[in-house]
Amino acid sequence: MSMLTKNSQEKDGCSTLGSTTRRRLIRGAFGAAATAAVTPVLTGVAAAHFPLQLDIDVQPENEDNFIDLEDHESIPVAVHRTEFLNSDGEREVFDPTEEDIRYRFGSRSTLGSGGGARPAGEGTVTSSGGDHGDEQNQDSLVVEFPIGETVLEDGMETAWVFWERDESGEHGFAGVDTVSVYGTEVSNRDLAGLLRAVLEQG
Repeated sequence: MSMLTKNSQEKDGCSTLGSTTRRRLIRGAFGAAATAAVTPVLTGVAAAHFPLQLDIDVQPENEDNFIDLEDHESIPVAVHRTEFLNSDGEREVFDPTEEDIRYRFGSRSTLGSGGGARPAGEGTVTSSGGDHGDEQNQDSLVVEFPIGETVLEDGMETAWVFWERDESGEHGFAGVDTVSVYGTEVSNRDLAGLLRAVLEQG
């Protein structure tokens, strides 16, 4: 991975703690349900090969994670460093600043079927307070995803990221965050086309 630009961000302590707690609760809730109600949405391969281990933050500067399909051209997603036990019971560290940029972003069903938006560019490394209340700064990677390729729809409340371990795209990790999705680009384009056709006929 080529050298990335490092930006320093200063965050309010309470805001950082609230954001970290929210992400931890989301990952815990979805992790617990992964083998119950949520997993069947994915194909068997995706469910087995993309365990929920990534710590992500959609719209890192916006606590409401508001996504407007009509106004936003791209969506920033922060991928944070995480530590976890892998399938072999061994401690593993995922540092997004040291891994290849092979991400896909969108709805869970879209990613499970091999679709989703790919990053526009190589991302930007940012520095923020450590996770779980640590004072030590840790680097995160912020990547931009073209909104038109996400296949997100009005009313969706979660957005997912898959990281692919290699170019085959068959193995990796997943992350999820709550979002508020509004608007539909497709319907607006259709409406504009219909109006244009009516005017031409007149």
